Amino acid sequence: MRNAAGFGSDIQIILRNACHHCLISFFPPTQVIKCKAAVIWEPKTPFSIVEIEVAPPKAHEVRIKILASGICRSDDHVLSGALKVTFPIILGHEAAGVVESVGEGVTSVKTGDKVIPTFVPQCGECSPCIHPRGNLCKLNDFGTFVGLLPDGTSRFSYKGELIHSFVSTSTFTEYTVVHESSVAKIDAAAPPEKVCLIGCGFSAGYGAAINSAKVEPGSTCAVFGLGGVGLSAVMGCKAAGASRIIGVDINKDKFPKAKEVGATECVNPLDFEKPINEVLHDMTEGDGVDYSFEVVGHTDTMIAALTSCNMNYGTSVMVGAPATGSEITLPPGLIITGRVWKGTVFGGWKSRDSIPRLVSDFMQKKFTLDPLITHTMPFDKINEGFELLQAGKSVRLVVL
Repeated sequence: MRNAAGFGSDIQIILRNACHHCLISFFPPTQVIKCKAAVIWEPKTPFSIVEIEVAPPKAHEVRIKILASGICRSDDHVLSGALKVTFPIILGHEAAGVVESVGEGVTSVKTGDKVIPTFVPQCGECSPCIHPRGNLCKLNDFGTFVGLLPDGTSRFSYKGELIHSFVSTSTFTEYTVVHESSVAKIDAAAPPEKVCLIGCGFSAGYGAAINSAKVEPGSTCAVFGLGGVGLSAVMGCKAAGASRIIGVDINKDKFPKAKEVGATECVNPLDFEKPINEVLHDMTEGDGVDYSFEVVGHTDTMIAALTSCNMNYGTSVMVGAPATGSEITLPPGLIITGRVWKGTVFGGWKSRDSIPRLVSDFMQKKFTLDPLITHTMPFDKINEGFELLQAGKSVRLVVL
C-alpha cells in the first residue's frame, strides 16, 4: 500500500471512452468517501438519491468508482416486493467501473484498472468454482440476500445507519465496495456504457443457450420473454446455429427487436385460445421445440416452456428469477419421458474467468450489445428509468 507521499500521482486519472471524458478522483485508501447513491428504504417505494458514506476496503476488498450501470428486472423484483431482501438497500448488479483503491492482500486488480463487478463471485477454491460444470461460488449472496460482505459487515452507511448491499455488488451508487472474488479486470478501452451488460443481462441469456442448454446447429428453440436477457438468449441460440428461433411474449412491441437479433418468428400467447405449449407443438408438427428458455420468472411460464419442448429429448432452461417462496407442482410424467429441465445462474459462466473473454469478444465485434440498449440517462433519473422498464418501453436502460 502506498503512503501519502507516494499517492499524489494517482489523484486524478483521465479515462476516455466512446462518447466522453470522465474525470475520476482517487482518494487515499483509508479515507471514507461521501457520494450519491440510490437507496430503497422499503419495498414499493421509489429510490431516494442521498449522500451516503462508503468506507474504505478491508483486506481482500476493492472499492470501485461506478461509471455505468444497467437496470435489470431482478432489481425491479426487489422494488415490487417479489424478492425478499433486507432494507435499507442499494440495488444494482450490472455495471462497469474503475478501481479506486484496494485493500490489503488484493493482487488481481489495482488502482486505475477498468473492471466489471460480478454478482456471482469466483473464489477459485470452493467446490462449485473447482467443478468443471459449477459456477455458483459459495461466497455468493444470490438467493439468501443477506446484504453484507463475506465478513458479515457493510461498507455503506447513511447518517450512521447501515445500508445493505445487493448480491455482492450494489452498483446504483457512485462508489461501491466488493470482495476481490466479485470483480473482473477488463480491457481498458472497453466502453463502460455498453460492456456493463456483460455483468448480468447479456451473459445470463447468451450463456443459457451456449453453456447451459448447449444448443446445437439446426435445432429449434423457443424463448419465453423478450426483454434484455431473453433477447440475449435469442442471440445465443443464433450464435449456436439454431435454424429456428421462436420468440414468445405478450408485448408485440418487442417482436421487431427480437427479429433484429435473430428470432425467425414471434408469437403472442394472447392471440390464441389454446395454451401456448400446444401452439408451439402445432408449429413444430407435433414434436415440440428442441430447446426452450423461460426468461420471465413466472412459474406458469416455466411450466409452459417445459411442456413446449420435445417430451423425449427436449431441454428447457429456467433463466428468469422467480419470486421468493414460489413453488411449482407438476406431474412426473412430464420429466420421466426424457425431458431435461434445468436452471442457470449467470448463464453458467465462471465469472472472473469469462467476463474478460466476453469483453474481448465484444471488442473484436464477435457480438454486438447495441440492439439491447434502448435508453441511457443520468444517474439521478433512475426512477424514470424504472418507470420505462415497468411500462415495457425499454429493453436495457443504462444509467451513467
